[in-house]
Amino acid sequence: MTDARPYRLGVLDGDGIGPEIVPASLDVLDAVLAATGRAGGIEWMRLPMGRSAIDEHGAAMPDETLHALATLDGWIMGPHDSASYPEPHRSQLNPSGLVRKKFDLFANIRPAKTFPGTRAVCANADLVIVRENTQGFYADRNTYLGTGEWMPTADVAIAQAIFTRPAIERIARQAFELARRRRKHLTIVHKANVLRVTTGMFRSIVEEFAPEYPDVTVDAFHMDAMTVHLVRRAGDFDVIVAENMFGDILSDLAGEVSGSLGVAASLNHSTDKAMAQAAHGSAPDIAGQGVANPAAMILSAAMLLGWLGARNDDMALPRAAAEIERGVSAAIAGGSATRDLGGSASTAGFVAAVVAELGS
Repeated sequence: MTDARPYRLGVLDGDGIGPEIVPASLDVLDAVLAATGRAGGIEWMRLPMGRSAIDEHGAAMPDETLHALATLDGWIMGPHDSASYPEPHRSQLNPSGLVRKKFDLFANIRPAKTFPGTRAVCANADLVIVRENTQGFYADRNTYLGTGEWMPTADVAIAQAIFTRPAIERIARQAFELARRRRKHLTIVHKANVLRVTTGMFRSIVEEFAPEYPDVTVDAFHMDAMTVHLVRRAGDFDVIVAENMFGDILSDLAGEVSGSLGVAASLNHSTDKAMAQAAHGSAPDIAGQGVANPAAMILSAAMLLGWLGARNDDMALPRAAAEIERGVSAAIAGGSATRDLGGSASTAGFVAAVVAELGS
């Protein structure tokens, strides 16, 4: 490391399968750091979140957790099941939305890659969706105070969408920089034929950056057409940039097209904070059974390593992240797949298979 100190990362298990898949990801990170000569390179800080935090601290995201997160280099957040929280917690901003808003985690990076051995719709998907994470159509994070939804009467519900030049410019640059490091192809998703002012502005501002990146090919598709293109030819796409809701919808679709949401990783980041969080939900129907797929959480944690390494000029961490992805791919290809991928491996069995591949 550049400053010769361990990275300090928060651990928030969350709800449902979170207490199973989050520890699984820590096991893999500890193993890869040991295998690469970096044992002890991370200090873990466990923090309360979710239903257990409501029971013990009176809030799904206690103030003590938020204060601690501000002091850390990043954190790993498990899924939440906020729909099952008792009131008033159910109606409040959910833990993920609260953290993204408080720490301005404006970029949500969601890769979708086909792993050999999965039952993927597309055999060769390898794309990344760059989702603007703070504005757009999502009412829980597009206003400074409160939400962007209200009811003037019991029979009328109104929602607002917010698009601003600064927010679009910073996500555009993230997308172009990522495309430049990959296959140099950026696709803008919009709905400017109907939402001319809002998504039209999104498309136009992203296109303004094209002259700065002459090596990147840029195209654009309407949101509805893009869903069809992902199903038919996901392998043709490289980096896709979209506003908040469009990016959320497309990343779930891309995850399924490439094999399963069980391998859909996700990283949320600002300029100085990052949160690893799998794209899938809490799956309460299988919680506690030891059958949950931890791959998405493991791959999200690997993305956090890569982000930390790039930010701190610590190139050992991106190498460790690449080794984790290789280990996950090899474990799945070798038959150690969980049942959502068509296999029968347990959570612990899958982790053991990934760890066995590390450094091989």
